[in-house]
Amino acid sequence: MARAKAILLSPKSEWPVIAGEPTTVADLYKGYAIWLAAIPAIFTFLKMSVIGTSVMFAGTIRIGIGAGLSSMVMSYVLALAMLYVLALIVDALAPTFGGQKNSIQAFKVIVYAYTASWIAGIAQILPTWLGVLLMIAGGIYSIYLMYLGLPQTMKCPPEKAAGYTAVIVIIAIVVGAVIGVVVGSVAGVGSMMAGTTYNSSSDDDDVQFDEDSALGKAQKWAEEMEAANKKLEDAQKSGDQGAQEEAMKAVFGAALGGGQQVESLAPDRLKSFVPEELAGLNRSSLSAERNGAMGLQVSTATATYSNDSGREVRLEITDAGSAKGLLGLASWAGVEGEREENGRREKTFREDDRLMHEEWDSNASQGQYTVVVGDRFTVKIEGAADSVAELREAAEQLDLDGLADLRTEGVKN
Repeated sequence: MARAKAILLSPKSEWPVIAGEPTTVADLYKGYAIWLAAIPAIFTFLKMSVIGTSVMFAGTIRIGIGAGLSSMVMSYVLALAMLYVLALIVDALAPTFGGQKNSIQAFKVIVYAYTASWIAGIAQILPTWLGVLLMIAGGIYSIYLMYLGLPQTMKCPPEKAAGYTAVIVIIAIVVGAVIGVVVGSVAGVGSMMAGTTYNSSSDDDDVQFDEDSALGKAQKWAEEMEAANKKLEDAQKSGDQGAQEEAMKAVFGAALGGGQQVESLAPDRLKSFVPEELAGLNRSSLSAERNGAMGLQVSTATATYSNDSGREVRLEITDAGSAKGLLGLASWAGVEGEREENGRREKTFREDDRLMHEEWDSNASQGQYTVVVGDRFTVKIEGAADSVAELREAAEQLDLDGLADLRTEGVKN
């Protein structure tokens, strides 16, 4: 409590104290992060399952206690895991912004900067408009805390702290959004740490994980990203503005592409996987597009299938492109879960090295089936059917193996 109060009320004087403290990642977790990170998870549970959310014309809606508790645990565990991933990124980026690499200091700046955002999680139980404003304020103040802390912890020049902070914040937003979309409906996350081993020695302060585990692959990802950061550092030394801009784009592409820059498939290439007929229905619409920014690209093809009786099924094929590294991270984590409530069933599982997600509403005879192909593409089919198995059979009519064969197309090392 004393540290949280100090970092919030007097951050300029508290950061030098934090930077000089001897500690470990384990101590920062058990002595600080596990307590404060629980605040938004707990208050979200209270809001969603106990107090309820007011919806216009529908009254107050609450999710079941069981589902609420599962979501609370999942969000809490993911929040703690995300701290470590972001610390790896902070550490890898340090030389790029004139700082010094130090894994402990990187973890410090992430953990203590998050203080304002965590405490603002209490606002979940307030009226919606007021709660949103307070949570936004907490997020903004956390960014300010990071801006003040980076020069003290990572030893970067103060004039480079703003750029350093901006890159970290953008990556944090994208990482959080992608992970949230992929595993947001999953009730169980126990397998995330499966296969993880830790080893260190007195002669080597670096933490190493089993290379086949989720954290081992995340660590390798950070090491590959460091190479891209070195190119950015060289571009900055050259003074060539154009080269710096291209190098910065490469950093984003490498960070989100798992150490690689990826050009997503052209719309016409993706459209070739969309059939004229699906699930016994004729195609009534088709569109495809590719969008990009800061060197990141994502392509999507969507189609609607219908008949004269009004039945409709929608197909969406997405090439994550430059964000394939994050999609791969979701697969590495090995998330699985299943829940059923009031005629609705959801299930996330792995089969034949592919991550799959099913949703089925028996009351409406509608559902959704999603499969991740080649740790890069997602294929989603949703709509009316006799069962979710029928939607899965429709997905299997597509050339999924052919799509998987394109997982390395457009990849640049």
